[in-house]
Amino acid sequence: MPAVGDTCRSWLGGPNRRNRFGPRGCAVSGQPDALASGTDVINIKPSRVGGYLTSKEIHDVALANGVPVFCGGTLETAVGRAANLALATLPGFTLPGDISATSRYYARDIGQTFELDGDGCLVAPFGPGTGVELDLDVVEELTQERWTASV
Repeated sequence: MPAVGDTCRSWLGGPNRRNRFGPRGCAVSGQPDALASGTDVINIKPSRVGGYLTSKEIHDVALANGVPVFCGGTLETAVGRAANLALATLPGFTLPGDISATSRYYARDIGQTFELDGDGCLVAPFGPGTGVELDLDVVEELTQERWTASV
């Protein structure tokens, strides 16, 4: 679990401020200003801080306070990987991220694959939404169960 609340603030703050990376990052739901006041570098993992809106909020506060950030991935499929890449294009993301190439985790993905280019970078896709078009044949093949919800 990420550190939350006072645990996070005490880890980030204090007189001995220096570069620190928590083992799983900090979730500061509704309090992104705590991040900018106590650390020199922030690794934003959207899946661990409450999603992309919170990630953007943390980015904005860090940018306003001159704290560089980098984007971290977990085990996202094509859709989530594309969303992380889009997030990483914001101006405060000035450090190399740890969003990995698709082939490090998946033999096949549910959408386009993301592989490192000649410079060792991943390129964010263009298009509606996350820019990823699903491979419906792969989705069908990987589907294990279907259910219908009525409203």
